[in-house]
Amino acid sequence: MRSAVVQLPGLNRDRDMIAALTKISGTAPVTVWQTETELPDVDLIVIPGGFSYGDYLRCGAIAARMPIMQAIKARAEAGVKVLGVCNGFQILLEAGLLPGALMRNASLKFVCREVKLEVVNAETDFTRAYAQGQIIRCPVAHHDGNYFTDAETLAAIEGNGQVVFRYAEGTNPNGSINDIAGVMNAKGNVLGLMPHPENLIEAAHGGGDGRGLFASALNVIAA
Repeated sequence: MRSAVVQLPGLNRDRDMIAALTKISGTAPVTVWQTETELPDVDLIVIPGGFSYGDYLRCGAIAARMPIMQAIKARAEAGVKVLGVCNGFQILLEAGLLPGALMRNASLKFVCREVKLEVVNAETDFTRAYAQGQIIRCPVAHHDGNYFTDAETLAAIEGNGQVVFRYAEGTNPNGSINDIAGVMNAKGNVLGLMPHPENLIEAAHGGGDGRGLFASALNVIAA
């Protein structure tokens, strides 16, 4: 399967994401600059983490209005899988591809540490390599990861299985409502999460708990 990594000014996790996708799939992803208006024929589009446009205005707000996002929206509507990690999650929310919003961390401080995640929905294209309820380790590094939405939307995403990851065992680093760490759209092909699974995929990282997400999305679980 082919993948693409979107690049924007200020993103600094693109190389980590490229390395993870290459190691797991055996094929290097194509890179797409923010001003492009078309995407190559790929099966997975990834928006990595960082600080697009210096997080000015709101995290992800400027990036969400770049030309490439229109192409991503069109591909998402056509069923192509889209993954946003950290700032990528913020961009997907600002672009309207996912429900809810991300606010400043409850501590009002940048957090950079390891957390534990519960796999709330193991029946998605991004989590089939995991078991339902499995607890995995994953690093976080963010200042605005406090997920919030109104009561009606919260009930809907919880009821529809759109909450994919939840902070577990008291490790919520930002105050997110219902300990939500990652959500997907109703169609199930767009996922956003604050933790960085690309930074825990091999022994050199201290473990491989994040590998399953990419193996699932790239259909290389048996490899």
